[in-house]
Amino acid sequence: MSDATPTPAAPAIVDAPEQVTAVVRVEGYPAAQLPQLFDGVFTRLFPALGQAGVQPAGPAHALYTRVPGETVDLEVGIPVDHVLEGTVDLGSLQLETGEEIPLVARTSSLPGGRIATAAHLGGYDGLGQAWQTFMEALATGGTPPGTPFWEVYVTEPSPDMDPATLRTDLFTALQG
Repeated sequence: MSDATPTPAAPAIVDAPEQVTAVVRVEGYPAAQLPQLFDGVFTRLFPALGQAGVQPAGPAHALYTRVPGETVDLEVGIPVDHVLEGTVDLGSLQLETGEEIPLVARTSSLPGGRIATAAHLGGYDGLGQAWQTFMEALATGGTPPGTPFWEVYVTEPSPDMDPATLRTDLFTALQG
């Protein structure tokens, strides 16, 4: 990262436009099974959107509507070039418990307005600490974070890559 790139310890405050997205929304999803959800959504979403005539307009993301615990409420998707008409059925995902989770893509958006941002360089296993550092830096700096908050997967992962080269950008709406 260059010196100009905001870090979790030194985030930047920006004014951002709202971005139209195509997402799969889940509530009460087991946090321990997030990799399975991401893989299930992303392997199906890109081809399905192409068939619907909608093109990606940026990297994949996950938008959280509440602080994760044992379960999470989130949207997993991508920015797109225009609004997805209706919904797109992506099938279902079977959890280890046997529960079937329907995967339905729909239009949503990444929030615009006053946003805090930082970049995390490294593996996904370091995201928890990066988020904690990011949120603490905002609170200490007198800029209380709000919801939603989201991560953008700038670097597309691949099985043979070095996790240290992954870049994930962190974002949060700001209170007030």
